[in-house]
Amino acid sequence: MSIAARFEIEYLQYLDPSGKPVGKDLPAIAKDGARLVELFKQMLFVRVFDAKAIALQRTGKLGTYAASLGHEATHVGIGASMNPEDVFAPSYREYGAQFMRGVKPRDVLMYWGGDERGNDYQIPRNDYPWCVPISTQCLMASGAALSFKLRKQPRVAVAVCGDGGSSKTDFYAAINTAGAYTSPLVLCVVNNGWAISVPRKAQTGAQTLAQKGLAGGLHCLQVDGNDLLAVMEGMRRCIERARKGEGGSVIEFMTYRLHDHTTADDARRYRDEAEVKDAWTRDPMPRMRAYLTDRKLWDEAQEKAWAEDCAKRVDEEINAYLNTPVQPVEVMFDYLYAELPADLAGQRAEVIAGEKR
Repeated sequence: MSIAARFEIEYLQYLDPSGKPVGKDLPAIAKDGARLVELFKQMLFVRVFDAKAIALQRTGKLGTYAASLGHEATHVGIGASMNPEDVFAPSYREYGAQFMRGVKPRDVLMYWGGDERGNDYQIPRNDYPWCVPISTQCLMASGAALSFKLRKQPRVAVAVCGDGGSSKTDFYAAINTAGAYTSPLVLCVVNNGWAISVPRKAQTGAQTLAQKGLAGGLHCLQVDGNDLLAVMEGMRRCIERARKGEGGSVIEFMTYRLHDHTTADDARRYRDEAEVKDAWTRDPMPRMRAYLTDRKLWDEAQEKAWAEDCAKRVDEEINAYLNTPVQPVEVMFDYLYAELPADLAGQRAEVIAGEKR
């Protein structure tokens, strides 16, 4: 029997759940203690922000919110691996990546508070806004990547979707175009086990989600998304090859959604308590904390001081959000079309008249 082709999916992991190295060959980032401390501090900041945002929603001061609990290593690692001139196309919970790229926490709060000005973040101007329609951002990033190639710019487009998003036609189309044009696209699939209430096993028969890129001719990699070292190394490899003109990649980050899908969800209806309890043993925060502590780079006093600083900074962002004047209701019509259709113009007039009453 003749074999047309064979493929393998490499898996990256450098730290086990206890923070101990799983081998002797650690990536270069492991030698940069100062950098790792800063990244871990950012992970802690994201977790503090996440908890306070959920509290805001529960007290009626924020709309539906998508938590990022458990994704901190993956998100921060993605954002930290990009250059300012690159383009990021997020879904709707990659706050760690966006904070690394200059988006302010108050922007996140404004967006989930129903104010579209939060989507108009000033830094970085070239990044795409939050994208709730599943995986359409992958096509946007693929288009950006193609433009970089045509303009001969050493830039990379990075998109993030969930495991459920990797089943969408938009995701496959992005893979196909990136492969056909050898464009500098990095598609990050955050496999957190669930597409809202649909488990991974019910979504696809693929052995890995990373291998979905093989059909389009992309480089494919699976990474322990709770291991910051592995995330950084996986991103480094894929971004480097993209910047060199060697084409796109699909990276599957293995992690877990420790919170409900959003604050409008109750995951207890479809997830076993034992499953969630087991996932907490792979939480990325204790793993990185243990690694840094073992190397005398971090201690309890530093963490206590940083936690207090994080709480103060997040409170400042919350106050900035709460003190932002509310826009008039008619602005919901003002950013849809260059010229508003007659039916919507009529609705806008009715809304204004109602507000005056």
